[in-house]
Amino acid sequence: MFGWNWLVKYRRMLGLFTFFYATVHLSMWSAVDWFFAWGDMWHEIVKHKYILIGMSTWLILLPLAITSTKGWVRRLGKRWARLHRLIYVAAITGTIHYLWAVKKDTFFPVVYLATFALLLSFRVIFARRRRPAEPRSRSGAAQAA
Repeated sequence: MFGWNWLVKYRRMLGLFTFFYATVHLSMWSAVDWFFAWGDMWHEIVKHKYILIGMSTWLILLPLAITSTKGWVRRLGKRWARLHRLIYVAAITGTIHYLWAVKKDTFFPVVYLATFALLLSFRVIFARRRRPAEPRSRSGAAQAA
């Protein structure tokens, strides 16, 4: 859309960095905040919706990270692209996690949410423009004549 084709070659790396950051974030929460008290952590996950949506985001990112190699792209074929569309869901849930986790100053989470919403809306608009018009069925064409 903007002619920034040079960014495409960094897309996989950025996705893996995102998963790495989310994994470090989850690890620090598990180890430092809870010292691996799995039962207490489970109660916190269920109790706080921002933690639940954060965990859901990490679970969405996990299969995307696993299947990001060229071998998985080859094995999955067209299903790979369908699976990797989950990144849009992860971006939405990750942004909501950040927004809900912040207690007072929500300026940056709202900026991220607005930026993501704007970029996603551009993506939807351009995808619809690229899609060819559906041909009329024969019965519809005959009725119109």
